[in-house]
Amino acid sequence: MRRQLAALVWRTALAAGLVCGIGLLPWLTRTDPALTVLKARSADRDPTPRVLADIRAQLDLDQGPLTLLGKWLGGLWRGDAGRSWLSGDEVTPAVLQALGASLLLMAVTLTVAALTAALICARTLWLGAHRRLDGRRAGGGGSAVLAALPEFLTASVLATVVGVQLGWLPALGWYGPQWTVLPALALGLPAGAVIGRLLDDLLPGAFAEPWALAAAARGLPGRGIARQAVRRCLPGLLPNLGLFVVGLTGGAVAVEQVFDIPGLGRTTLQAALAQDLPVLQAGTLAMVLLAAATAGLAALATRRLVGPALRDGALPSLHRPSPPVRSILPFAYGGLLTVVIALGLPRDPLALDTGERLRPPSWAHPFGTDALGRDVLARVAHGAVDTLLLTLAIGAAALLTGVLLGLVPRVSGPLVDTVNAVPPVLLALLVTAIAGSGPATPALAVGAVAWAPLAAHTAALLRQERAALHVTATRGLGADRWYLLRHELLPAALPPVTRHALLRLPGVALALASLAFLGLGAQPPAPEWGLLLAENQPYAERAPWAVLAPAAVLALLGALAVTAAGGVRLPRRIRPRTPEPSTEKPSYVRKLVGSR
Repeated sequence: MRRQLAALVWRTALAAGLVCGIGLLPWLTRTDPALTVLKARSADRDPTPRVLADIRAQLDLDQGPLTLLGKWLGGLWRGDAGRSWLSGDEVTPAVLQALGASLLLMAVTLTVAALTAALICARTLWLGAHRRLDGRRAGGGGSAVLAALPEFLTASVLATVVGVQLGWLPALGWYGPQWTVLPALALGLPAGAVIGRLLDDLLPGAFAEPWALAAAARGLPGRGIARQAVRRCLPGLLPNLGLFVVGLTGGAVAVEQVFDIPGLGRTTLQAALAQDLPVLQAGTLAMVLLAAATAGLAALATRRLVGPALRDGALPSLHRPSPPVRSILPFAYGGLLTVVIALGLPRDPLALDTGERLRPPSWAHPFGTDALGRDVLARVAHGAVDTLLLTLAIGAAALLTGVLLGLVPRVSGPLVDTVNAVPPVLLALLVTAIAGSGPATPALAVGAVAWAPLAAHTAALLRQERAALHVTATRGLGADRWYLLRHELLPAALPPVTRHALLRLPGVALALASLAFLGLGAQPPAPEWGLLLAENQPYAERAPWAVLAPAAVLALLGALAVTAAGGVRLPRRIRPRTPEPSTEKPSYVRKLVGSR
């Protein structure tokens, strides 16, 4: 009970600090909120001292930030989140309406993601149910392409082709369930690919457990064995599923922008740009509460799925020593990516030739040209150097931070939920407001949240591994915590978390691209991949090669990351010498000897 109370206090302190920090943002960054509100209301109106004074009096800005924050917090007890500084409307109904739209989109997206994950795991499930997993080679080419799909690009293609040209589904607006299909596909396909790969990584260990062997020996149907194997693996994935739920609700800003969806992410982004603090604080608070509720449901579901085995230390280990998967695919994908970069680096990415605008691929321009006549191959290659190095640096930092914080789940659990509730777009705006715009802004914003799923994954795996039978036996022989951590827990958790980090590399690159797509990353004429997609998207119908080239390189990066992750395994090794049993007798033995 004391631990739960401490976790609740820690979670409440983090949420309060986040909301209060956002409420004080204009004054912390030394910007005039009256000027920002005036520009958002009417960009053409001159910011005269009288006009600014009227806005300050209207919004009570002269009372100071602490007084305004106190009034806003006091109104929350009555369900009153204040009024918008821009429109003057009540904030609570608007935020609840935006939250409802995001929850509906999230529900449909999770359905698409579940179907995608099922397709990715179908082969492993069938082979495992029929005891044919020996020698299975790691695949993942199709899932890698899906995981590396830029959500905003997929949304644009679906809206243009399926919605406008074919007219099968509505492309813009938000008027009913049929308007959710296209944005759910854009969001659900990449999310389902990542979930499916994580589940596919755990399934072989579940099928190798004694219960699966006994079930197959008794002739139980393969469908039931496969269903129980999925259930066995879900506790290790539920924390990340919760993060996906929150991310799909508040982080779908780019897709909401493309399809004109009045969701919570878009509402919060617009409020952040205009410094409409009541709406921004209420939207952030809604996402934090959603993250806390999702984390609680994930923890409850984990206890229900695992049962008393987690408490009694009677779980088998899902992570057995196995040789690395040998495959030529990582070298093939890496070689192809290297060839593309090597061919493009000698070319000038900034050279303009208006007479060669939107030329199709040719010997002179293998990837064609863009709207200004610049060589697309040169821009892709030069952008790859910065993007790949930045992605690798963020991925390595996220892995190290995630593993370290995953070792202390009582501290990292609430911190993960709070950080994940803030979309990278909003973090980019906060970083820009504090540190100014620059090339480091998107990296800081993405790096601030990239560690969260890895920390949640590490904590979930360690929680189950601590309850494994071999760990219980080793502890009973007198092993201390440091010995268990070095020889039992980390060797079992590090390989799957490292594979997870590799699977996240395309997502990191996509997050950087999304910020550039929204104008918060690199600025023209930089040859950054996200900026290339944003610049060439208006010409996708006339010159599709200008968009397909950077998208294909992103997909190639995803295929490389997924296939390389298959080689990260816990190798078979001679186990370290079992520690000598403790010479100190347990208390009940000492009492028994003393009584004699």
